[in-house]
Amino acid sequence: MILLGSTCYVIGGVLTLKISDKKNENVTGSILIWAIIILIPLVSFIEKPWETTPSIESSISVVYLGLVSTGLAWLLRFRILKNNGLIFQSQVSYLIPIFGIILSYIFLDELITDKVLTSLLAVLVGLYFVKKAGNKKIT
Repeated sequence: MILLGSTCYVIGGVLTLKISDKKNENVTGSILIWAIIILIPLVSFIEKPWETTPSIESSISVVYLGLVSTGLAWLLRFRILKNNGLIFQSQVSYLIPIFGIILSYIFLDELITDKVLTSLLAVLVGLYFVKKAGNKKIT
């Protein structure tokens, strides 16, 4: 599943670069609209939302996370992708687990175990190798 996710991530980046002549906002809006079209039937089948009554606070949170946080993140992703390329943009995804560990320790009081430190070390070593390979000149 990890390889499938990574493969889809790269395919999405390549396809985005193929349509890089379009405006950033149009690409972002189009992707989010298609995601909604695809996910609503899937979520309806799996989660059965008609059987729940969410509170107004949770509904506002979902709308905020969907429109503001996700929308801004996708706008930034496409801007980075268009300006810096796919290899640079893929390096940004290595930062997610690092900041996840730090912020969960600070704000959620989660423990940093040996497993977490080993995983963090693996991410840092992977980042080092990617950066080292990116510095080599092709002759």
